[in-house]
Amino acid sequence: MTRSETRPTILVVDDSDINLDILVHALADGYRVLVATNGTAGLERACREVPDLILLDIEMPGMDGFEVCRQLKLTPGVKRIPVVFLTGVLTEEGEERGLGLGAVDFITKPFNVALLRARVKNHLDLKLHQDHLQQLVRERTRALTLTQEATIASMAILAEFRDNETGAHIQRTKRFVKVLFDGLCACFPDELRQNGLALFLRWDGTAPPTPADRAGCLSLDSDVLFQSAALHDIGKVAIRDNLLLKPGAFTAEEFQEMKRHTLFGAAVIRRTEAILGTNSFLQLAREITEFHHERWDGTGYPHGLRGVEIPLSARLMAVADVYDALTSRRPYKEPISHDAAVKTILDGDGRTLPSHFCPMVLEVFRTTHPLFERISVEWHDN
Repeated sequence: MTRSETRPTILVVDDSDINLDILVHALADGYRVLVATNGTAGLERACREVPDLILLDIEMPGMDGFEVCRQLKLTPGVKRIPVVFLTGVLTEEGEERGLGLGAVDFITKPFNVALLRARVKNHLDLKLHQDHLQQLVRERTRALTLTQEATIASMAILAEFRDNETGAHIQRTKRFVKVLFDGLCACFPDELRQNGLALFLRWDGTAPPTPADRAGCLSLDSDVLFQSAALHDIGKVAIRDNLLLKPGAFTAEEFQEMKRHTLFGAAVIRRTEAILGTNSFLQLAREITEFHHERWDGTGYPHGLRGVEIPLSARLMAVADVYDALTSRRPYKEPISHDAAVKTILDGDGRTLPSHFCPMVLEVFRTTHPLFERISVEWHDN
């Protein structure tokens, strides 16, 4: 790479050839200098070549410097470029307006070349420092994300060791949950936009949400939800082998014991949360684990929650889990077809009823279930 390619790039926008000559002569020995002779051309060149700094004249025919700056700050990819205004007359009103639009400095005409060079260097040094900090933040965020994923994955692997049917089930169900959540956001964009995500999550799809619904809301992130869904059966690690691996149907007493996997799983995650802090990314995982067997009509377990008392994450998991249970082979039952499973969830079959599920989630399932079939084929049981 040549020296010119490594030098910072400065875009100078000015309608005066004399000013352009002065600025290019003053800066060309240390920087790559681009020029534009009007606001429109300057805006287009900034978007095309993305300089490190823009020196922008205010008084220009057509699009003036203020308008160029306003549009720059609204444009992704260039809005973070520092803008220094060039002006022959600096008034308080002009300074206030320019700074309000996002400019970082003003340089007055006629130019003091030494002062010009010093200010340009200072702003480029500051931008370099800020870029370095942002890179550190991105690297740190990526490291935290990997830590979250590794933590969740390692806990999910524990469940796989206890039950060899669990691995593919985990992969399928977490993908089902993501399909439902993404579909939910796509189906109700107006409600999401008007009410905000936290309030939206407490909405049941019928009556408009009220301010009281804000209590206890979680911001739900699609990627974190996808990872967290893998832990919904983590509590089964605490279920004794002769029950967990039983080839036949459970007795009433055995089923009562099996129900406790929701509480065991929540307890495991809650203790981990205590180490990580109250804002832990595992909060979603705990919700899913503890509440994914609750039913919309209040007939579920372990707490008999009803309606929007059930966190949305668990309402999504409930549909995903039942679909997978219906379409999977188990020692005590044969799988049913995709179409039969969809009909059972939407219409009921005596044991599974539509009233068990959140109506809003059912509506999304009605349109997205073909993706469930595709996922089931891709992540079939070995």
